[in-house]
Amino acid sequence: MLEATSTAGPSLAGIRVVELGTSVAAPYAAWTLAQLGAEVIKVEPPERGDDARHWGKMLPNGSSSYFNALNRDKLGITVDLKDTADLKWLREFCATEVDVIIQNMRPGRVESYGLGAADLTSANPRLVYCNLWAFGSKGPLRDNPGYDPLMQACGGIMSITGNEGEAPIRVGTSIVDMGTGLWCVIGILNALNARKDSGLGCVVDASLYETAVAWMTNSVASVGVDGQRPLKQGSGARGIAPYQAYACSDGHLVIAAPNDRLFQRLADVLGHPEWSDDPLFNSNPNRYANLAELNAAMKPILETETRAHWQGALHKVGVPSAPVQTVPEMMMDPQTEALGMLQNLDDGINLMAIPLSFNGVRPPLRHYAPSLGEHNEMIKEPAKKGKG
Repeated sequence: MLEATSTAGPSLAGIRVVELGTSVAAPYAAWTLAQLGAEVIKVEPPERGDDARHWGKMLPNGSSSYFNALNRDKLGITVDLKDTADLKWLREFCATEVDVIIQNMRPGRVESYGLGAADLTSANPRLVYCNLWAFGSKGPLRDNPGYDPLMQACGGIMSITGNEGEAPIRVGTSIVDMGTGLWCVIGILNALNARKDSGLGCVVDASLYETAVAWMTNSVASVGVDGQRPLKQGSGARGIAPYQAYACSDGHLVIAAPNDRLFQRLADVLGHPEWSDDPLFNSNPNRYANLAELNAAMKPILETETRAHWQGALHKVGVPSAPVQTVPEMMMDPQTEALGMLQNLDDGINLMAIPLSFNGVRPPLRHYAPSLGEHNEMIKEPAKKGKG
């Protein structure tokens, strides 16, 4: 009997997405949909375009590294929303030629242009319309603008990041922006799937604030137990020890021995098998309660050798560990190369691939981010001529 062979892969071919988005969250959502096979059309204002065009390091062609990272594999057009004819074209295009709209304009702005969910889903009941808010679709902060650092602050993330007694620290990557983009994708995929049966689209709402709060799942559960403020965790994790970064002679190594079996192996490697019987360290709760004493015992031993030395010794006995790498080190890591996570075209800059493969094949980089208005002639002019 022959085994069935799956043809699963990027499944959004034939789906057209319009992105009325700027900065990070909406562009990241739209790029993810592009990697899943959708045609994504990014709409920007003429002259300066998306703010992200001017963020980060600038390339020789005048585009920024930031913008390229978030807007690869898209088509790009410009629309002047203050121009009556341009706005009318966009309204008609969205109402008749589009499957999905993603927007993260300030609250009320899309509605003022007749591009809001109510107007466009009324004209096209099959439309999936995704609003990406700062603080959410309801509540006292509904109409406020917001960015990733604000949400890491008010959502509680900064309160558990870094070390106690130090100033608030933002997580170094835009986890709230990018996380919200992924929630948008999940909602859009669900709505598209439901549309197959109902024939109707859906309004999807997501927000930066909801994402930031949702990332606090474990912390909220902890407060539910004793009402106490969760402490900052440094490089570790609440309630688990040893489970953090330790200094070696040439940098830091994260060691994870979250159960008694692994701790015994770690103690053997460090030359102190007796630790596993010590009342201070003989169970995970005891190790965490006495973490300062445990770290003080481990620190001088680990500092005597390199990260590679300890990583090799720990690997032999099955104790997980990983070096704290810089971004260039991560990019040159053989594991990164083996997975094909960095993609480029014609010796252009490396960009990060989507962290998904289908039947062992990762969606490719098709083209770099569009120049401002690059596809106006291809997308806007035929439609205008057709109505002429």
